Amino acid sequence: MVLTGAAGFIGFHLARRLLSEGARVVGIDNLNASYDPALKRARLAELSPLPGFAFHALDITDATALADLVRREAPEVVIHLAAQAGVRQSIDRPFDYAGSNLLGHLAVLEACRHLRPMPRLVYASSSSVYGTGAALPFRESDAADRPASLYAATKRSGELMSDSYAHLFGLPQVGLRFFTVYGPWGRPDMAAWRFADRILAGRPVPLFNGGDLRRDFTYVDDIVAGLLSVAMEPLRLPEERPHRIYNLGSGRPVALTDFIELLERAIGRPAIRAPEPMQPGDVRATAADISALARDHGYRPSVSLEVGVGRFIDWFKARYPHGVHSPP
Repeated sequence: MVLTGAAGFIGFHLARRLLSEGARVVGIDNLNASYDPALKRARLAELSPLPGFAFHALDITDATALADLVRREAPEVVIHLAAQAGVRQSIDRPFDYAGSNLLGHLAVLEACRHLRPMPRLVYASSSSVYGTGAALPFRESDAADRPASLYAATKRSGELMSDSYAHLFGLPQVGLRFFTVYGPWGRPDMAAWRFADRILAGRPVPLFNGGDLRRDFTYVDDIVAGLLSVAMEPLRLPEERPHRIYNLGSGRPVALTDFIELLERAIGRPAIRAPEPMQPGDVRATAADISALARDHGYRPSVSLEVGVGRFIDWFKARYPHGVHSPP
């Protein structure tokens, strides 16, 4: 199996799970500085000793190098998780997002479609594609044509590019729209990390939109289970256009203030709450309708928010007992 974004948050957890089950994983990552590369290297240090893991420091926008690697490996499955992630940073660094999420996605499609036989491609999309135009809960049949950020626009564009390759070349694909993933080894720009860091350090926790936000927080092990359900099990794809998109979330959205209360209890100290205005690119609420993935692949998230937050805080306090002073 070829896995892009192997040193990323979800890629690390997926690779570790696959390796524990005896799979061979060829990991790709460029270890860029979208956030501290030391965290990515630390994840790699956990994976490198495991039997069956091979790593290539490669940028997926290098289409020739990527195609050569895929050709040599001839995988049956390619899981494409590499991307520039996050809503707010896409406002400040739009060309980084266009490179990774558009040109990089195209390079993956090209590498796969020239392989014989063509592999199954499973790729990461995002709940951000629903933007401001969809009613809750979000359903895959929603138009997803009003993105609230460039990040959302690039991920929706990737879905459309994939659909065209399914139509033109018969490349079998599944896109998964991830909903607010959290857990150990997570990204420093995400809510769980930023809030925990600030609570531990005694710094104010910014509550955007005054805290009036709801998110479909999904523990990383449930995300991995959903990925494996479409990567390793039989697929039922349309013959003419072999491409499906599924929501991958918990299906249990919670208020941001309730999430912070769980963090407070797990950490053992109160947060200093600082109401802030709504941020550009944000949406007030996300909620996943996960019935399609449950119907087709038996997906059932199993980790409650209370348990998941506890596991995350145990890891975070062990690694960063005094916080790491992450940016706002």
